[in-house]
Amino acid sequence: MSKEISFKNRDRFIQLGIAIAALRKMRGMFQEQLAEKSGVSRSHISAIEAPGMVMSFSLDVFFNIADALEIDPSDLITASVFPDKIFKNKDSDK
Repeated sequence: MSKEISFKNRDRFIQLGIAIAALRKMRGMFQEQLAEKSGVSRSHISAIEAPGMVMSFSLDVFFNIADALEIDPSDLITASVFPDKIFKNKDSDK
């Protein structure tokens, strides 16, 4: 089920994986526990969290992970992604 990830979304998936890993650790969970609670394999969680690896995953898995971390999915997205406007030069909008 490996799909090509666009360059634009590459960093978004990496940031999301880092946010998931940080929240999991803050909750005192091991990857095995998150995997079990979200219904995916530990290796899948490991691949999602790996900062040097881009791993796309379905919304179903995303929602299951958010539920397992006891966080609203929108808050998980907000915690992981800087808005594009932060990186844009003010002059580029003219």
